[in-house]
Amino acid sequence: MSETNNDYGAFYAVPIHRTDKWVIEMHGLIARTLQCFLQDTYGQGIWQTIAELAKLDFDDFEAMLDYDARTVEQVVDAAGMCLEKSRDALLEDVGTYLITHPNNEGLRRLMRYGGVDFFDFLHSLEDLPGRTRLAVADLQLPELELTDSAPGQFLLSCHSGAAELAGFGFVLVGVLRAMADDYGALVILDHRGALGEAEVIDITVVETDFAEGRSFELAAAPPPIRRETTS
Repeated sequence: MSETNNDYGAFYAVPIHRTDKWVIEMHGLIARTLQCFLQDTYGQGIWQTIAELAKLDFDDFEAMLDYDARTVEQVVDAAGMCLEKSRDALLEDVGTYLITHPNNEGLRRLMRYGGVDFFDFLHSLEDLPGRTRLAVADLQLPELELTDSAPGQFLLSCHSGAAELAGFGFVLVGVLRAMADDYGALVILDHRGALGEAEVIDITVVETDFAEGRSFELAAAPPPIRRETTS
């Protein structure tokens, strides 16, 4: 199997018509992201064990290919079994990984463009699908809707259609938790389950300046200039 790379993705699938049957195919970035998460977090040996449990007949997922959704679901199930984690906890860990792992610094920067503090970031979430397409042109995310329920309290609805991976809301919880830490905000998150086709997340912002956040600059600092000495 090859080494992991800097691929990051979204959890998206499209139904296609094949041999008179509807087959759900997922964007290859989903599967590749899941593989990178498992390799980077638990190591190559664990990934190989999970791949065997999932009965994969290939070594690595390719980000530019589409895969039968059942194959990706088999990997999720096998990972939960191998790691003794629930599906919800596993998907939340994937969301945290997308922001915190050094391989995904590009995605973290994309998310930080949402605003100068966590409140600004929350209000930018509805624009996330468009901003994501700046990085990956054909990538589509579930529609997000933010509602102010009280001062400092919000409801975030994740409208995942039937063609999208179940549990995207838990990935989003992981992303939100990691971004709160990134901004230095104290936030309480509660996945309240599904309401129709939407997963609902309750967000309470206790304090925006609770701790020192991670450093962030709009433009990455240039590499230091190496000065040659002359004798």
